[in-house]
Amino acid sequence: MDEVKDKCGVIGIYDGKDNFDIARLLYMGLFSLQHRGQESCGIAVNANNEILSHRDMGLVSKVFDDNILSMLKGRHGIGHVRYSTCGASCKDNAQPIIVNYKDGMMAIAHNGNLVNANELRAKMADNGEVFLADSDTELILKRFVYYIAADHSIEKAVEHTMKEITGSYSIVISMPGKLVGFRDPHGIRPMIIGKYKNTYILASESCALDTIGAEIIRDVVPGEIIIIDDDGLHSYQTKTNGCSALCVFEFVYFARPDSYIDGANVYAARHRAGRQLAIEHPVQADLVTAVPDSALAAALGFSYQSGIPFGHGLMRSRYVGRTFIQPTQEMRDSAVKLKFAAIRHEIEGKRIVLVDDSIVRGTTTRLIVQALKNAGAKEVHMRISSPPVKYPCVYGIDIATSKQLIASKLSVEEIQRMIGADSLGYLSIEGLNQIPENVNLGLCTACFNGKYCTDED
Repeated sequence: MDEVKDKCGVIGIYDGKDNFDIARLLYMGLFSLQHRGQESCGIAVNANNEILSHRDMGLVSKVFDDNILSMLKGRHGIGHVRYSTCGASCKDNAQPIIVNYKDGMMAIAHNGNLVNANELRAKMADNGEVFLADSDTELILKRFVYYIAADHSIEKAVEHTMKEITGSYSIVISMPGKLVGFRDPHGIRPMIIGKYKNTYILASESCALDTIGAEIIRDVVPGEIIIIDDDGLHSYQTKTNGCSALCVFEFVYFARPDSYIDGANVYAARHRAGRQLAIEHPVQADLVTAVPDSALAAALGFSYQSGIPFGHGLMRSRYVGRTFIQPTQEMRDSAVKLKFAAIRHEIEGKRIVLVDDSIVRGTTTRLIVQALKNAGAKEVHMRISSPPVKYPCVYGIDIATSKQLIASKLSVEEIQRMIGADSLGYLSIEGLNQIPENVNLGLCTACFNGKYCTDED
Protein backbone atom coordinates (compact mmCIF):
# COMPACT_ATOMS: atom_id res chain seq x y z
CA MET A 1 0.00 0.00 0.00
CA ASP A 2 0.92 3.68 -0.07
CA GLU A 3 1.01 3.72 3.72
CA VAL A 4 4.43 4.07 5.30
CA LYS A 5 5.09 2.15 8.49
CA ASP A 6 7.11 3.05 11.56
CA LYS A 7 9.28 0.45 13.20
CA CYS A 8 7.96 0.15 16.77
CA GLY A 9 6.66 1.59 20.00
CA VAL A 10 8.21 1.13 23.45
CA ILE A 11 7.15 1.63 27.05
CA GLY A 12 8.87 1.12 30.39
CA ILE A 13 7.40 1.43 33.90
CA TYR A 14 9.13 1.51 37.30
CA ASP A 15 6.85 1.13 40.32
CA GLY A 16 7.87 3.54 43.07
CA LYS A 17 6.33 1.37 45.82
CA ASP A 18 2.75 2.00 44.65
CA ASN A 19 2.19 -1.77 44.29
CA PHE A 20 0.65 -1.40 40.85
CA ASP A 21 0.04 -4.36 38.56
CA ILE A 22 2.90 -3.46 36.23
CA ALA A 23 2.02 -6.00 33.52
CA ARG A 24 -1.49 -4.59 33.18
CA LEU A 25 -0.20 -1.02 33.07
CA LEU A 26 2.22 -2.05 30.33
CA TYR A 27 -0.64 -3.79 28.53
CA MET A 28 -2.73 -0.60 28.62
CA GLY A 29 0.22 1.43 27.36
CA LEU A 30 0.85 -0.98 24.49
CA PHE A 31 -2.79 -0.74 23.46
CA SER A 32 -2.27 3.00 23.05
CA LEU A 33 0.88 2.42 20.99
CA GLN A 34 -0.59 -0.32 18.77
CA HIS A 35 -0.64 2.06 15.77
CA ARG A 36 3.18 2.05 15.82
CA GLY A 37 3.42 -1.68 15.08
CA GLN A 38 1.01 -4.55 14.53
CA GLU A 39 3.25 -7.51 13.67
CA SER A 40 4.29 -8.62 17.14
CA CYS A 41 4.33 -7.46 20.74
CA GLY A 42 5.71 -8.42 24.11
CA ILE A 43 6.02 -7.60 27.80
CA ALA A 44 8.91 -8.37 30.17
CA VAL A 45 8.78 -7.68 33.93
CA ASN A 46 11.51 -7.91 36.54
CA ALA A 47 10.56 -10.07 39.51
CA ASN A 48 13.31 -10.19 42.15
CA ASN A 49 16.00 -9.92 39.45
CA GLU A 50 14.36 -12.59 37.31
CA ILE A 51 12.76 -11.59 34.00
CA LEU A 52 9.29 -12.97 33.33
CA SER A 53 8.08 -12.38 29.81
CA HIS A 54 5.65 -13.19 27.06
CA ARG A 55 5.90 -12.20 23.40
CA ASP A 56 4.35 -13.43 20.18
CA MET A 57 3.20 -12.48 16.71
CA GLY A 58 -0.04 -10.51 16.51
CA LEU A 59 -1.91 -7.62 18.09
CA VAL A 60 -1.77 -6.81 21.80
CA SER A 61 -5.34 -8.00 22.31
CA LYS A 62 -4.53 -11.38 20.74
CA VAL A 63 -1.15 -12.03 22.33
CA PHE A 64 -2.18 -11.33 25.94
CA ASP A 65 -5.05 -12.52 28.08
CA ASP A 66 -5.85 -12.35 31.77
CA ASN A 67 -4.03 -15.58 32.62
CA ILE A 68 -0.82 -14.48 30.91
CA LEU A 69 -0.87 -11.04 32.52
CA SER A 70 -1.50 -12.61 35.93
CA MET A 71 1.76 -14.55 35.63
CA LEU A 72 3.82 -11.45 34.84
CA LYS A 73 4.41 -10.07 38.33
CA GLY A 74 7.22 -7.62 39.02
CA ARG A 75 8.13 -4.13 40.22
CA HIS A 76 9.23 -2.80 36.86
CA GLY A 77 9.14 -3.85 33.24
CA ILE A 78 9.04 -2.91 29.58
CA GLY A 79 6.76 -3.50 26.61
CA HIS A 80 7.05 -3.37 22.84
CA VAL A 81 4.97 -3.34 19.66
CA ARG A 82 6.82 -4.10 16.42
CA TYR A 83 6.67 -3.44 12.74
CA SER A 84 9.78 -4.93 11.13
CA THR A 85 12.09 -2.78 9.03
CA CYS A 86 15.32 -4.52 10.08
CA GLY A 87 15.20 -8.28 10.60
CA ALA A 88 12.59 -10.80 9.58
CA SER A 89 8.97 -10.65 10.70
CA CYS A 90 9.02 -13.65 13.03
CA LYS A 91 8.66 -14.58 16.69
CA ASP A 92 12.45 -14.76 17.18
CA ASN A 93 12.65 -11.03 16.43
CA ALA A 94 9.70 -10.11 18.64
CA GLN A 95 10.66 -7.95 21.57
CA PRO A 96 11.57 -7.43 24.39
CA ILE A 97 14.79 -9.41 23.95
CA ILE A 98 16.13 -11.03 27.13
CA VAL A 99 19.68 -11.99 28.09
CA ASN A 100 21.54 -13.30 31.13
CA TYR A 101 24.57 -11.29 32.25
CA LYS A 102 26.87 -11.16 35.26
CA ASP A 103 24.38 -9.42 37.59
CA GLY A 104 21.27 -11.34 36.55
CA MET A 105 18.87 -10.85 33.67
CA MET A 106 17.96 -7.87 31.52
CA ALA A 107 15.44 -7.13 28.78
CA ILE A 108 15.57 -4.53 26.01
CA ALA A 109 13.02 -2.95 23.65
CA HIS A 110 13.95 -0.63 20.79
CA ASN A 111 12.23 1.76 18.41
CA GLY A 112 14.39 2.81 15.49
CA ASN A 113 16.90 1.54 12.98
CA LEU A 114 20.70 1.36 12.95
CA VAL A 115 22.42 2.67 9.84
CA ASN A 116 25.62 0.72 10.61
CA ALA A 117 23.96 -2.57 11.65
CA ASN A 118 25.60 -4.72 8.95
CA GLU A 119 29.04 -3.29 9.61
CA LEU A 120 28.69 -3.71 13.37
CA ARG A 121 27.30 -7.25 13.04
CA ALA A 122 30.24 -8.31 10.83
CA LYS A 123 32.75 -6.84 13.27
CA MET A 124 31.13 -8.60 16.22
CA ALA A 125 30.93 -11.90 14.32
CA ASP A 126 34.66 -11.66 13.55
CA ASN A 127 35.21 -11.41 17.30
CA GLY A 128 33.28 -14.63 17.89
CA GLU A 129 29.87 -13.19 18.77
CA VAL A 130 26.91 -15.51 18.13
CA PHE A 131 23.50 -14.06 17.25
CA LEU A 132 20.12 -15.60 18.04
CA ALA A 133 18.14 -13.40 15.63
CA ASP A 134 18.77 -10.83 12.91
CA SER A 135 17.37 -7.64 14.44
CA ASP A 136 19.55 -4.62 15.18
CA THR A 137 18.13 -4.58 18.73
CA GLU A 138 20.22 -7.64 19.57
CA LEU A 139 23.34 -5.77 18.46
CA ILE A 140 22.57 -2.91 20.85
CA LEU A 141 21.91 -5.29 23.73
CA LYS A 142 25.13 -7.24 23.19
CA ARG A 143 27.27 -4.07 23.09
CA PHE A 144 25.64 -2.80 26.27
CA VAL A 145 26.20 -6.12 28.05
CA TYR A 146 29.83 -6.11 26.86
CA TYR A 147 30.50 -2.77 28.52
CA ILE A 148 28.61 -3.73 31.69
CA ALA A 149 30.77 -6.87 31.89
CA ALA A 150 33.84 -4.63 31.64
CA ASP A 151 32.76 -3.06 34.96
CA HIS A 152 31.50 0.18 33.51
CA SER A 153 28.69 2.02 35.26
CA ILE A 154 25.30 1.86 33.55
CA GLU A 155 25.56 5.39 32.21
CA LYS A 156 29.09 4.81 30.91
CA ALA A 157 28.05 1.48 29.36
CA VAL A 158 25.21 3.25 27.55
CA GLU A 159 27.52 6.07 26.46
CA HIS A 160 30.09 3.63 25.05
CA THR A 161 27.30 1.74 23.27
CA MET A 162 25.95 4.95 21.77
CA LYS A 163 29.39 5.74 20.35
CA GLU A 164 29.34 2.44 18.42
CA ILE A 165 25.82 2.62 16.99
CA THR A 166 24.63 5.06 14.35
CA GLY A 167 21.01 5.70 13.45
CA SER A 168 17.72 6.22 15.23
CA TYR A 169 16.79 4.73 18.57
CA SER A 170 14.63 5.17 21.61
CA ILE A 171 15.44 2.31 23.96
CA VAL A 172 14.17 0.98 27.29
CA ILE A 173 16.06 -1.63 29.33
CA SER A 174 14.88 -3.49 32.42
CA MET A 175 17.69 -4.76 34.63
CA PRO A 176 18.02 -5.65 38.33
CA GLY A 177 16.64 -2.76 40.36
CA LYS A 178 16.67 -0.28 37.50
CA LEU A 179 14.79 0.91 34.43
CA VAL A 180 17.04 2.52 31.81
CA GLY A 181 16.00 4.61 28.84
CA PHE A 182 17.99 6.53 26.26
CA ARG A 183 17.45 8.37 22.99
CA ASP A 184 19.73 8.79 19.98
CA PRO A 185 21.85 12.01 19.81
CA HIS A 186 19.65 13.48 17.06
CA GLY A 187 16.32 12.63 18.71
CA ILE A 188 15.01 11.00 15.52
CA ARG A 189 12.64 8.73 17.41
CA PRO A 190 10.53 10.16 20.27
CA MET A 191 10.48 9.30 23.96
CA ILE A 192 8.58 10.98 26.79
CA ILE A 193 8.70 10.75 30.60
CA GLY A 194 5.54 10.50 32.70
CA LYS A 195 4.65 9.91 36.34
CA TYR A 196 1.65 8.21 37.94
CA LYS A 197 1.71 8.79 41.72
CA ASN A 198 5.21 7.53 42.61
CA THR A 199 5.63 5.44 39.46
CA TYR A 200 7.67 6.61 36.47
CA ILE A 201 6.86 5.79 32.85
CA LEU A 202 8.96 6.06 29.69
CA ALA A 203 7.03 5.79 26.42
CA SER A 204 7.23 6.51 22.72
CA GLU A 205 4.19 8.81 22.84
CA SER A 206 2.21 10.77 25.40
CA CYS A 207 -0.99 8.90 24.46
CA ALA A 208 0.34 5.92 26.45
CA LEU A 209 0.68 8.15 29.51
CA ASP A 210 -2.88 9.43 29.07
CA THR A 211 -4.26 5.90 28.94
CA ILE A 212 -2.52 4.96 32.17
CA GLY A 213 -3.56 8.21 33.82
CA ALA A 214 -0.02 9.55 34.20
CA GLU A 215 1.03 13.18 33.96
CA ILE A 216 3.59 14.34 31.40
CA ILE A 217 6.90 15.32 32.99
CA ARG A 218 8.94 16.12 29.86
CA ASP A 219 10.49 14.61 26.75
CA VAL A 220 13.78 12.74 26.87
CA VAL A 221 16.19 15.04 25.06
CA PRO A 222 18.51 13.81 22.29
CA GLY A 223 21.47 11.90 23.69
CA GLU A 224 20.01 11.75 27.21
CA ILE A 225 20.25 8.69 29.45
CA ILE A 226 17.50 8.15 32.04
CA ILE A 227 18.00 5.73 34.96
CA ILE A 228 15.08 5.08 37.32
CA ASP A 229 15.45 3.20 40.60
CA ASP A 230 14.12 3.32 44.16
CA ASP A 231 15.81 6.70 44.63
CA GLY A 232 13.87 8.23 41.75
CA LEU A 233 14.82 9.47 38.30
CA HIS A 234 18.41 10.27 37.33
CA SER A 235 19.48 12.01 34.11
CA TYR A 236 22.83 11.89 32.32
CA GLN A 237 23.49 13.91 29.18
CA THR A 238 25.92 12.59 26.58
CA LYS A 239 27.74 14.81 24.11
CA THR A 240 25.91 15.61 20.88
CA ASN A 241 26.81 17.75 17.88
CA GLY A 242 23.76 19.92 18.55
CA CYS A 243 21.97 18.85 15.37
CA SER A 244 18.51 17.55 16.36
CA ALA A 245 16.36 15.86 13.72
CA LEU A 246 13.04 14.51 14.97
CA CYS A 247 11.33 12.48 12.23
CA VAL A 248 8.73 14.84 10.71
CA PHE A 249 6.58 11.84 9.77
CA GLU A 250 5.61 11.61 13.45
CA PHE A 251 3.43 14.66 12.72
CA VAL A 252 2.45 13.68 9.18
CA TYR A 253 1.40 10.08 9.84
CA PHE A 254 2.95 7.98 12.62
CA ALA A 255 1.90 9.43 15.95
CA ARG A 256 -1.61 9.30 17.35
CA PRO A 257 -3.47 12.62 16.91
CA ASP A 258 -3.88 13.14 20.66
CA SER A 259 -0.16 12.78 21.36
CA TYR A 260 2.36 15.52 22.08
CA ILE A 261 5.75 14.92 20.48
CA ASP A 262 8.62 17.08 21.77
CA GLY A 263 6.26 19.86 22.77
CA ALA A 264 4.00 19.91 19.70
CA ASN A 265 0.47 18.50 19.48
CA VAL A 266 0.06 16.07 16.59
CA TYR A 267 -3.56 16.89 15.73
CA ALA A 268 -2.83 20.62 15.66
CA ALA A 269 0.17 20.03 13.39
CA ARG A 270 -1.92 18.02 10.91
CA HIS A 271 -4.72 20.59 10.93
CA ARG A 272 -2.14 23.32 10.29
CA ALA A 273 -0.70 21.25 7.42
CA GLY A 274 -4.13 21.17 5.79
CA ARG A 275 -4.54 24.92 6.16
CA GLN A 276 -1.12 25.55 4.63
CA LEU A 277 -1.90 23.09 1.83
CA ALA A 278 -5.03 25.09 0.95
CA ILE A 279 -2.95 28.27 0.80
CA GLU A 280 -0.28 26.70 -1.41
CA HIS A 281 -2.66 24.77 -3.71
CA PRO A 282 -6.11 26.41 -3.84
CA VAL A 283 -8.82 24.84 -6.01
CA GLN A 284 -12.47 25.38 -6.95
CA ALA A 285 -14.42 22.44 -5.54
CA ASP A 286 -17.65 21.42 -3.79
CA LEU A 287 -16.41 19.04 -1.08
CA VAL A 288 -13.25 18.23 0.85
CA THR A 289 -12.80 14.64 1.99
CA ALA A 290 -9.98 12.57 3.46
CA VAL A 291 -8.37 9.21 2.91
CA PRO A 292 -9.19 7.77 6.37
CA ASP A 293 -7.92 7.93 8.99
CA SER A 294 -4.59 9.75 9.34
CA ALA A 295 -5.45 12.46 6.78
CA LEU A 296 -8.65 13.50 8.55
CA ALA A 297 -7.14 16.42 10.49
CA ALA A 298 -5.37 17.76 7.39
CA ALA A 299 -8.61 17.55 5.39
CA LEU A 300 -10.46 19.48 8.10
CA GLY A 301 -7.69 22.08 8.01
CA PHE A 302 -7.97 22.37 4.24
CA SER A 303 -11.74 22.81 4.55
CA TYR A 304 -11.35 25.43 7.29
CA GLN A 305 -8.87 27.49 5.26
CA SER A 306 -10.57 27.18 1.88
CA GLY A 307 -14.18 27.46 3.03
CA ILE A 308 -15.07 24.33 1.05
CA PRO A 309 -17.37 22.06 3.12
CA PHE A 310 -15.94 18.86 4.57
CA GLY A 311 -17.71 15.53 4.15
CA HIS A 312 -16.98 11.84 4.56
CA GLY A 313 -16.57 10.64 0.99
CA LEU A 314 -14.74 7.42 1.81
CA MET A 315 -15.26 4.70 4.38
CA ARG A 316 -12.53 2.38 5.54
CA SER A 317 -13.07 -1.23 6.52
CA ARG A 318 -11.14 -2.11 9.66
CA TYR A 319 -11.33 -5.82 8.96
CA VAL A 320 -9.06 -6.03 5.91
CA GLY A 321 -5.44 -7.01 6.48
CA ARG A 322 -2.38 -5.25 5.13
CA THR A 323 -2.73 -5.24 1.35
CA PHE A 324 0.98 -5.16 0.56
CA ILE A 325 1.48 -8.76 1.77
CA GLN A 326 -0.80 -10.15 -0.94
CA PRO A 327 1.21 -12.29 -3.41
CA THR A 328 0.07 -10.62 -6.64
CA GLN A 329 -0.70 -7.04 -7.68
CA GLU A 330 -4.21 -8.11 -8.72
CA MET A 331 -4.88 -9.46 -5.22
CA ARG A 332 -3.41 -6.30 -3.65
CA ASP A 333 -5.72 -4.17 -5.81
CA SER A 334 -8.71 -6.25 -4.75
CA ALA A 335 -7.78 -5.83 -1.09
CA VAL A 336 -7.58 -2.04 -1.52
CA LYS A 337 -11.08 -2.03 -3.02
CA LEU A 338 -12.30 -3.98 0.01
CA LYS A 339 -10.52 -1.61 2.38
CA PHE A 340 -11.79 1.69 0.92
CA ALA A 341 -15.29 2.34 -0.40
CA ALA A 342 -16.71 5.57 -1.84
CA ILE A 343 -19.92 6.98 -0.34
CA ARG A 344 -21.89 7.80 -3.48
CA HIS A 345 -24.49 9.93 -1.69
CA GLU A 346 -21.80 12.37 -0.57
CA ILE A 347 -19.72 12.67 -3.75
CA GLU A 348 -21.96 12.07 -6.78
CA GLY A 349 -21.95 15.05 -9.14
CA LYS A 350 -19.43 17.02 -7.04
CA ARG A 351 -15.93 18.35 -7.51
CA ILE A 352 -13.92 16.61 -4.78
CA VAL A 353 -10.73 17.64 -2.97
CA LEU A 354 -9.19 14.39 -1.72
CA VAL A 355 -6.60 14.90 1.03
CA ASP A 356 -4.03 12.28 1.99
CA ASP A 357 -0.88 12.44 4.09
CA SER A 358 1.54 10.98 1.51
CA ILE A 359 1.95 9.11 -1.74
CA VAL A 360 4.64 6.44 -1.60
CA ARG A 361 4.07 3.96 -4.43
CA GLY A 362 0.94 5.45 -5.96
CA THR A 363 -1.03 2.25 -6.49
CA THR A 364 -3.49 2.75 -3.64
CA THR A 365 -4.01 6.40 -4.52
CA ARG A 366 -4.86 5.52 -8.12
CA LEU A 367 -7.48 3.01 -7.01
CA ILE A 368 -9.08 5.44 -4.55
CA VAL A 369 -9.29 8.21 -7.16
CA GLN A 370 -10.86 5.71 -9.55
CA ALA A 371 -13.37 4.63 -6.87
CA LEU A 372 -14.48 8.24 -6.35
CA LYS A 373 -14.95 8.78 -10.07
CA ASN A 374 -16.81 5.51 -10.44
CA ALA A 375 -19.15 6.74 -7.71
CA GLY A 376 -19.98 9.84 -9.73
CA ALA A 377 -17.42 12.49 -8.73
CA LYS A 378 -17.16 15.11 -11.49
CA GLU A 379 -13.54 15.95 -10.59
CA VAL A 380 -11.01 14.66 -8.08
CA HIS A 381 -8.28 17.06 -6.96
CA MET A 382 -5.59 15.32 -4.96
CA ARG A 383 -3.88 17.24 -2.14
CA ILE A 384 -1.02 15.74 -0.10
CA SER A 385 -0.14 17.13 3.34
CA SER A 386 3.59 16.38 2.92
CA PRO A 387 6.15 16.90 0.13
CA PRO A 388 6.94 14.23 -2.51
CA VAL A 389 8.76 11.27 -0.92
CA LYS A 390 11.84 10.93 -3.13
CA TYR A 391 14.51 9.31 -0.97
CA PRO A 392 14.69 6.09 1.09
CA CYS A 393 14.52 6.27 4.87
CA VAL A 394 17.36 4.62 6.81
CA TYR A 395 15.97 5.41 10.26
CA GLY A 396 13.12 2.94 10.65
CA ILE A 397 10.45 3.58 8.02
CA ASP A 398 9.75 0.84 5.48
CA ILE A 399 11.01 2.88 2.52
CA ALA A 400 14.20 0.97 1.79
CA THR A 401 14.99 1.95 -1.80
CA SER A 402 14.17 4.75 -4.23
CA LYS A 403 12.72 2.15 -6.62
CA GLN A 404 9.66 1.95 -4.35
CA LEU A 405 9.04 5.69 -4.54
CA ILE A 406 6.94 7.04 -7.39
CA ALA A 407 8.14 10.63 -6.79
CA SER A 408 11.76 9.57 -7.37
CA LYS A 409 10.87 8.50 -10.90
CA LEU A 410 8.01 10.75 -12.02
CA SER A 411 7.29 14.48 -11.95
CA VAL A 412 4.23 15.84 -10.15
CA GLU A 413 2.44 16.15 -13.50
CA GLU A 414 3.30 12.55 -14.39
CA ILE A 415 2.09 11.31 -10.99
CA GLN A 416 -1.15 13.22 -11.49
CA ARG A 417 -1.76 11.44 -14.77
CA MET A 418 -0.76 8.08 -13.31
CA ILE A 419 -3.25 8.30 -10.42
CA GLY A 420 -5.99 9.77 -12.65
CA ALA A 421 -6.51 12.98 -10.64
CA ASP A 422 -7.65 16.26 -12.19
CA SER A 423 -4.94 18.11 -10.26
CA LEU A 424 -2.28 17.26 -7.71
CA GLY A 425 -0.63 19.45 -5.08
CA TYR A 426 1.94 18.60 -2.41
CA LEU A 427 2.77 20.60 0.71
CA SER A 428 6.15 22.31 0.36
CA ILE A 429 9.08 21.44 2.64
CA GLU A 430 9.00 25.04 3.88
CA GLY A 431 5.33 24.66 4.75
CA LEU A 432 5.93 21.28 6.38
CA ASN A 433 8.64 22.67 8.67
CA GLN A 434 6.14 25.19 10.03
CA ILE A 435 3.38 22.81 11.04
CA PRO A 436 4.60 21.44 14.45
CA GLU A 437 3.99 24.56 16.53
CA ASN A 438 6.29 24.95 19.57
CA VAL A 439 8.28 21.82 18.72
CA ASN A 440 11.49 21.68 20.77
CA LEU A 441 13.70 20.03 18.12
CA GLY A 442 14.75 20.38 14.52
CA LEU A 443 13.08 18.07 12.02
CA CYS A 444 14.41 15.28 9.82
CA THR A 445 13.13 15.70 6.24
CA ALA A 446 15.61 13.31 4.60
CA CYS A 447 12.93 11.33 2.74
CA PHE A 448 11.95 14.57 0.99
CA ASN A 449 15.34 16.23 0.37
CA GLY A 450 17.95 13.48 0.83
CA LYS A 451 19.74 15.27 3.70
CA TYR A 452 20.48 12.61 6.33
CA CYS A 453 21.42 13.95 9.75
CA THR A 454 23.78 11.07 10.58
CA ASP A 455 25.92 11.93 7.53
CA GLU A 456 27.16 14.89 9.58
CA ASP A 457 28.43 12.71 12.44
